Amino acid sequence: MGGGVAKMPTVLWLLLGVVVALGVAASPAQAARTNLYDFFVKETNVTRLCHEKAVLAVNGQFPGPTIYARKGDVVVVNVHNQGSKNITIHWHGVDQPRNPWFDGPEYITQCPIRPGASFTYTIILSGEEGTLWWHAHSDFDRATVHGAIVVHPKLGSAYPYPKPHKEIPIILGEWWNADVEQMLEETKRTGSDFNISDANTINGQPGDLFPCSENGISRVIVEQGKTYLLRVINAGLTNDMFFAVAGHRLTVVGTDGHYLKPFTVDHVMISSGQTMDVLLHAANGSAAGNNSRYYMAARTFATNTQLPVNNSTATAILQYADAPPTAGPPDLPNLPAVDDLAAATAYTAQLRSLATEDHPVDVPAARVDEHMLVTISINVLPCGANETCKDAPINGTRFAASLNNVSFVSPGVDVLDAYYSSIRGVYEPDFPDRPPLFFNFTDPNPADALLFTERGTRVKVVAHGAVVEVVFQDTALLGAESHPMHLHGYSFYVVGRGFGNFDEGKDPATYNLVDPPFQNTVTVPAGGWAAIRFRATNPGVWFMHCHFDRHTVWGMDTVFIVKNGKTPDAQMMPRPPTMPKC
Repeated sequence: MGGGVAKMPTVLWLLLGVVVALGVAASPAQAARTNLYDFFVKETNVTRLCHEKAVLAVNGQFPGPTIYARKGDVVVVNVHNQGSKNITIHWHGVDQPRNPWFDGPEYITQCPIRPGASFTYTIILSGEEGTLWWHAHSDFDRATVHGAIVVHPKLGSAYPYPKPHKEIPIILGEWWNADVEQMLEETKRTGSDFNISDANTINGQPGDLFPCSENGISRVIVEQGKTYLLRVINAGLTNDMFFAVAGHRLTVVGTDGHYLKPFTVDHVMISSGQTMDVLLHAANGSAAGNNSRYYMAARTFATNTQLPVNNSTATAILQYADAPPTAGPPDLPNLPAVDDLAAATAYTAQLRSLATEDHPVDVPAARVDEHMLVTISINVLPCGANETCKDAPINGTRFAASLNNVSFVSPGVDVLDAYYSSIRGVYEPDFPDRPPLFFNFTDPNPADALLFTERGTRVKVVAHGAVVEVVFQDTALLGAESHPMHLHGYSFYVVGRGFGNFDEGKDPATYNLVDPPFQNTVTVPAGGWAAIRFRATNPGVWFMHCHFDRHTVWGMDTVFIVKNGKTPDAQMMPRPPTMPKC
């Protein structure tokens, strides 16, 4: 052997930087555990609904592999792009303290990983515990590039409920027979709406209510008398979902990587981007009857009746391993109707933080430094000179979307690099705190002039440590609609929710400042509002957007830039030398 110093692998340099930056002791007994994964992203042939096509998938799996970790761990994922297009990966619900470089959204915190290239993500877990997920954050790639993240309690800690016999990811999604990327290009070219999916899916399968699906249906095997933790994820691009299991009630114990006060329901309503942890007690022979098989089912929840909706029901099978087989098809659960707003509202109202000594609530209640009222709208824009627009409600226009009448435009240089390196002309630091015009936001018959919006790359700049309150106000422009609003880099407290126009004089008095749910994705009710609060203590550049991908493409997004604090542990980590280039 030579006498020189061996070259340290890139991954070890990254981990060393994380350890030093987080102030973690070098002792192996004290350092966070590191979990290593390799993701190979490439086209894989998949058959659904009697139709075979090539889709992007990770490690040949759809859905992709599950990441397992414990609270406070570091996860390192080497992403190898073996496909034919650019891609990025986002770690949905991971706050990534001081580490926006590895958050993932294309042209917000990084340039994409080009075909043939690789990029190593360092994912820092902090307060999250429960179910999160990962997905592509480029174009519409997350239709098939997604998977679960399971964060267990630290060693020596326990769940705040009896440990389940087994944990089972249940990933709800959608399937298109058409090429999703071609549909995206058509949407960009013509300004038209995105086609509805051909089927909803559970763990990548439509279920045996669809043709050519009997053999591929997802099955969950259980034993009588045991309790199972279902880690339910809505990975769908376009829809919220109702989910239920025939013959069984579900006890909800967590959402978005945080614990809830347990409550028992017949069905769950889960918005696009959200996760729900639910306990299922396998009580075959009593409350569940005497069957050996039951359908698990998922159906779309949608409120904008002006748009076409996929009204199909995806199924999987819950099968008792220790029960004699029964003849005939499994029982179907009673799911709410597709447009049952009352059922969705009643479910969401039950979400409350656990609020115990081990899982405390820290709602910023004493003061609010930044008050924001943000309108959420579907809009139109004038059709460009070289565009062939169609389907929009006003001739010569295309569909758009906005927050406070700003339709976000993704820049050619990612916002994080522009901010970190003081590159001018990439974004404007003047996102408005209020809509430019106040009107009856929930009027179903607005004047045509209100439908138009303006494009821009406008971001909100916040001082470190500021308490921020955002009230999301849905508008009825081109139809009132429920919107799942997701904020990167933060979980937030959902302190209030209601219908109609938000009343600044009355509605804050109804806020729950005792045990509001702690989430990263909030369901803003159709024709209503939702209020969130968080402390801006995570410096960096953080994307905020509707988790319906067609709305993000149309511009229903913005960026929070949270400034550095005064101390080293309140400042963004340095730019890694391995970042992809635009």
